[in-house]
Amino acid sequence: MANNPCLESLDWTDVAADGAFSVQRAKPATDAPFDCFYVYPTVSQQKTDNANLTVEPAEINVAIFQASRFSQVCSVWAPMYRQATNPSALTPGALAVAYESLLSGWRDYITNYNRGRPIIFISHSQGSSLLIRLLSSQIDPNPSLRKQLVSAIILGGNVQVPAGKDVGGSFQNIPACRSAQQTGCVIAYSTFYGQPPANSLFGIPGRGVSVLSQQFTSEGMEVLCTNPANLSGGVAPLHPYFRPIPAFVLQKPLPTAWVEYPGLYTAQCQSSGGATWLQVNDVGGTSDRRPRSAELQGPQWGLHAADVNIALGDLVQDVAQQEAAFH
Repeated sequence: MANNPCLESLDWTDVAADGAFSVQRAKPATDAPFDCFYVYPTVSQQKTDNANLTVEPAEINVAIFQASRFSQVCSVWAPMYRQATNPSALTPGALAVAYESLLSGWRDYITNYNRGRPIIFISHSQGSSLLIRLLSSQIDPNPSLRKQLVSAIILGGNVQVPAGKDVGGSFQNIPACRSAQQTGCVIAYSTFYGQPPANSLFGIPGRGVSVLSQQFTSEGMEVLCTNPANLSGGVAPLHPYFRPIPAFVLQKPLPTAWVEYPGLYTAQCQSSGGATWLQVNDVGGTSDRRPRSAELQGPQWGLHAADVNIALGDLVQDVAQQEAAFH
């Protein structure tokens, strides 16, 4: 499209715990040999149960916020789809319309634009619920398309696996990524500052967001968690990237539209009480005045709004390493 939002400046400012700034440079790749297929979350402000296909500021802004930094490692494709517009509209009928619309967008992309390039799938929230269905019906059972799969990053969507296993629930042939050198696999998690509550929408199989992707089975299942900062497991520092609006931090103007907060968070996957989640630890200390991500929608949502950006640097690096290993 004209004025591609994924080709805007990717320069960022590192903001240290003491408030010191350091400007870093990045730019989109030129003629990237890999594609990223991005399915955006619930953002439409339209008043109908399903959005139309008009590109509006909400879709542009979320593509910038969540997907544009991946343009360093791939050509980002983000098909418009007729998403269900708000939580009260997440009915089976509205979700069926949304899925058929996404399926149409996928078929158009793979037929007319992909040209055999390897693919990284990226999704969040409603986008993840729909992408789970798309992958399970279109990619998972198709050996030819699986050969094009570099990885699938499915965040805030409850990818399900049999307890203690890496494959066999949501997907029969697409396992969890346990190394950045592994390809044809899935990276998945939902973020929380602590144990998700019993009524959590994320991290518990067969309920909450699982239902949106028609995953009703909970017995013997768990929700997959892979730590984007350390796919092999264990605690590791996160590399969060945000776009502060207005563009200042600690009352200082920023010279870039992006900001990173190194050393502010660590993360590891945890399981307890039937839930599995990416545990985010604030390690900045009381003297660290950098802004924190908040549970904006309440405890049952956790850090859902920040799922992508709180580990965005790690996710982009994971994709870069997977591309290097892909063959």
